[in-house]
Amino acid sequence: MFLDPFHSSNQNTISISAEQASSFAKSVSNDFNPIHDVDSKRFCVPGDLLFALVLQRYGLSQKMSFNFSGMVSADTELLFPQSPGDDFEILDGRGKCYLQVSRSGESIDDLAVIEQLVRNYVFFSGQNFPYILQPLMEQKNVMINPQRPLAIYHAMSLSFDNLELHEPGVELAETSLEVNGKRGDGEFNFRLMNGEQVVGSGVKKVILSGLREYQQEAMDKMVADYLRWAAQA
Repeated sequence: MFLDPFHSSNQNTISISAEQASSFAKSVSNDFNPIHDVDSKRFCVPGDLLFALVLQRYGLSQKMSFNFSGMVSADTELLFPQSPGDDFEILDGRGKCYLQVSRSGESIDDLAVIEQLVRNYVFFSGQNFPYILQPLMEQKNVMINPQRPLAIYHAMSLSFDNLELHEPGVELAETSLEVNGKRGDGEFNFRLMNGEQVVGSGVKKVILSGLREYQQEAMDKMVADYLRWAAQA
């Protein structure tokens, strides 16, 4: 599958190098967050790559939820269970959990359909900053720390009416940001499409930390820096 260049596998173990993770973020997700740069001191593997690997290995179920409980460092050996049930975890060799997955309903393993869904979803997900988050933060008069910007991918879920898919896609529906002190909880609701037909819904949840009062000049610089990184990638 198209994910082969972005990980290394050995039976039930998968590892992802910094170069592989960064390449996926930039070339597939169109995500230029510096935390996915190879030389970042806070480097982590994109959560969207873990999501994609789960679908590639276990198929797409009618209802699925993903809860991220840890940031994956480069070259971490992840254990993907051989025959998981409806609820399973992705762990490292020390038993640390990075991802909890739940699934139910019908399922399919058509890799062509899964690839198209993955490509559409991770591209949508990679656009969260600045295109979705910046207007939400301005509306709530808060912003993340320009020196240490951090938006943590917390969870996502999918729910299909049926899995008779031939042209799966994703469209943004509604967004919200709830602020509690220095923490913000963002929700990005989206429609699951099959061509022009709505066939389900989903939501991505992110946690913003270190919030402070919104400053237009600082935000303008953050957006400009992000767009510059994207243009240079």
